[in-house]
Amino acid sequence: MRPENQSCVSEFLLLGLPIPPDQQAVFFILFLVLYLTTVLGNLLIILLIRLDSRLHTPMYFFLSHLAFTDVSFSSVTVPKMLMDMQTNLKSISFAGCISQMYFFIFFTDLDSFLITSMAYDRYVAICHPLHYTTLMREELCILLVAISWILSCASSLCHTLFLSQLSFCATNTVPHFFCDLAALLKLSRSDIFLNELVMFTVGVVVITLPFICILVSYGYIGSTLLRVSSTRGVCKALSTCGSHLSVVSLYYGAIFGQYLFPTTNNSINKDIIVAIMYTVVTPMLNPFIYSLRNRDMKEALRKLFSRATFFSW
Repeated sequence: MRPENQSCVSEFLLLGLPIPPDQQAVFFILFLVLYLTTVLGNLLIILLIRLDSRLHTPMYFFLSHLAFTDVSFSSVTVPKMLMDMQTNLKSISFAGCISQMYFFIFFTDLDSFLITSMAYDRYVAICHPLHYTTLMREELCILLVAISWILSCASSLCHTLFLSQLSFCATNTVPHFFCDLAALLKLSRSDIFLNELVMFTVGVVVITLPFICILVSYGYIGSTLLRVSSTRGVCKALSTCGSHLSVVSLYYGAIFGQYLFPTTNNSINKDIIVAIMYTVVTPMLNPFIYSLRNRDMKEALRKLFSRATFFSW
């Protein structure tokens, strides 16, 4: 094996968030509350969909998987960040860092594919309502989710295998609160051209193409709504798409904000802030978006609370 394929770094040092020491306790409590809200909110969505038979539809099938992904996605980075803020022991083993990067990429890509599947579901529901039950059958929904998991696994595995071939002997300090792929590549003393090529190619497949599919879906939805004469029908269609559009805007807004806007001298802090948006804030907001804007979810939540109140008596 060539020497450059062997890493002489046994652990990495995560610099964490750029927070003054006297404010660590405040931000620790803030991020702990946000994380607990994320976990409990998304688990509540999964429970509601599981218990209410009216929610056993393709849209909520995808939503339950999205909720599980959001919990897992946030759990990859936030617990480690909270532990580092509390103990000031910011080291992470080489294997732990690579594992964290793998699952971070995996759940990021899985989010993208699931959101795209939900966009296709909305397209069929609005543009082909008479054939909805035929087109969006259970087998197709399971297939779309399975493909999403397989492609996400292949993407993260590809990045991980190429990263494992690099050498990390110069420095082990990561200017981030988790093991971000781009930050790790900057630490390597090896040639990273192939890694950057893989990042671009895979990024087109798992981020850009799904986003284009979502735009095309909503283009067809928009053209269909323009031909609807009933105002009530338009409002009903928009209400079914509003929650999904909000999630799409949060997810892709944060990602494109990080990779498309030009960097400045303060780019490291900007990358950290954007990363907090899509690892902490977005997974927390998704349950509220779907609960507050969705009549079926609110009714299922009311029935759950009524049942809990009945048994408490």
